[in-house]
Amino acid sequence: MKLGILYSSGKDSTFTLWYYLEQGWDVSCLLSLLPENPDSYMFQNPSKDLLERQATSLGMPLLLQETAGEEEQELEDLKKLLEKAKKECGIEGVGVGALASDYQHERVNRICEDVGLKTYAPLWHKEQEQLLREMIDSGFDIRMTRIAADGLSEEWLGKQLTQGDVDQLVQLSEKGFHVGGEGGEFETIVLDGPIFSEKITISFEKEMETAYRGELLLSKIKRYCSFKNS
Repeated sequence: MKLGILYSSGKDSTFTLWYYLEQGWDVSCLLSLLPENPDSYMFQNPSKDLLERQATSLGMPLLLQETAGEEEQELEDLKKLLEKAKKECGIEGVGVGALASDYQHERVNRICEDVGLKTYAPLWHKEQEQLLREMIDSGFDIRMTRIAADGLSEEWLGKQLTQGDVDQLVQLSEKGFHVGGEGGEFETIVLDGPIFSEKITISFEKEMETAYRGELLLSKIKRYCSFKNS
């Protein structure tokens, strides 16, 4: 079966891609939406330049679809993207990195069904602490790009997550914090890992709205000149 991965540039969609490649599935392309609205109900707000660098390092075709990011209308844009992927890449199913959001999971399932595609969510309802630790142990370079929760502060932005950081997130979870960021506490990008041919480097500034709400402003994105395996 040919599979497309709904890709946001973050940890969950990257790990979903890695999972299916490890299982020997025929992954044909990455599928990304670019919301104008930073508070999209459905989708992370990725950098187009970063997505293109990631796709190059991952060796995957990338299909993009712009969307205003408004509730329900963005589902129509997702449908356009899936129809395009079905026609151009011949996909028969879509892999998604959903963890626990019924809102997102149900809507993606509905749109895929409308288009005639099967939906696969290998991370669905996985224990989030264990999953995040597995991502880090597997060698993925995960960085927070957006924070929006009491307990997180500016120093979390842009730093590579470690097992010690997971320990801190677990402590925060005692107050209702989602360790994997599924409650909107944070968003991530992945710059390197076992399926990347080249590590991606970034330059950035930090913009804080409050003491615990802010984001990275990516100013420069590049790949290392030499291949890791050369």
